[in-house]
Amino acid sequence: MTKRNWSREELIVAFNLYCKIPFGKIHIRNPQIISLANSLGRTPSALSWKLANFARLDPTLQKRNISGATHGSKEEIGVWNEFSADWERLAFESEKLLAEITGKEIEETFEDIEKIVEGKERETRVRVRVNQSFFRATVLAAYNNKCCVTSLEVVELLNASHIIPWAIDIANRVNPRNGLCLNAIHDRAFDRGLITITPDYRLKISPKLKPESDNNALKMFLVNYDGAEITLPSRFKPNPDFLKYHNENIFIS
Repeated sequence: MTKRNWSREELIVAFNLYCKIPFGKIHIRNPQIISLANSLGRTPSALSWKLANFARLDPTLQKRNISGATHGSKEEIGVWNEFSADWERLAFESEKLLAEITGKEIEETFEDIEKIVEGKERETRVRVRVNQSFFRATVLAAYNNKCCVTSLEVVELLNASHIIPWAIDIANRVNPRNGLCLNAIHDRAFDRGLITITPDYRLKISPKLKPESDNNALKMFLVNYDGAEITLPSRFKPNPDFLKYHNENIFIS
């Protein structure tokens, strides 16, 4: 039987799934892999191997001496580079392709969008919501669905926090290296500059909180973590330059 080459569209959809699955769950028994493989007309084994090929290109995994497949194609490198160069465009493109392949409407999970008439506003709103959803799924998967400060594992209480805010850096809105997995309290504190993560990946408390540091709740949730090293993700390690920006422009020093 003639071997069927992977198309660019198939590779983009495969990379989309690679982003959303914690590294340790890339295997042929994963229901997400089985489902997408069926939609692509591929075997779970072929798809999981393709995800492992992407893993070999991941700098974070390489630094931790965790490798995927040792051989891959130049097409995989091309898709990796496409995403790295323009996360916003490729995230949306991959989500649209995924919807087409699986026979779903890309808007069906966003009920509020149904109230908006057709046109530019609707198109923009859809793109924003789709990319926000992709960013959250990718960041949480990178951190294995655990807060990088407290290791809390309740997904409903976790946020994908932007290091450089969404409104400020358009080019890195969907870049997972501009994300941290934080619980709701630390996410709010990070967003308001009451805490920061230093470029060497340690949590730092704002002096603004120090006068209240004898408060038991404040101690428990924030002060006790001052200087603690965060748990790094399995991939898409936070960019130190982004953390430096937060330190210098958002953190209340």
